[in-house]
Amino acid sequence: MEINVTTPALLFPAISLLLLAFTNRFLTLANLIRDLHAKYKIDQNEVYVGQIANLKYRIRLIRDMQAFGIASLLFCVVSMFALFAGWLAVGKWIFGLSLILMMIALALSLREIQVSVGALDLHLKDMEQIILEAKKKH
Repeated sequence: MEINVTTPALLFPAISLLLLAFTNRFLTLANLIRDLHAKYKIDQNEVYVGQIANLKYRIRLIRDMQAFGIASLLFCVVSMFALFAGWLAVGKWIFGLSLILMMIALALSLREIQVSVGALDLHLKDMEQIILEAKKKH
């Protein structure tokens, strides 16, 4: 495979967009956690405990997604330097490592989405119970 300094540079926009998306997810979850925390202080509902545990797990996933994404970008830059210095074999291996790190970040992102959907299902299930109970009363 032919590789030069510009090959790793092709990943820069993709990694940057991924990191931006991961950061947006993190900020959204941080706001949700703050809201749930405030609600829990007022009403110690068990539903909040489960939701907070779910959000805590998702925050850890996002932290790991960001870490692997940043490592991917770092190794991409190191790969470019190695290729620039003429160390073709080293540059290829490091670039391969950066691709693997990006794949791990994407796999973690997929897992976080699955957990997110599970949390929404729980939330909807709770709402469905309330609707069924209201229908029974009428």
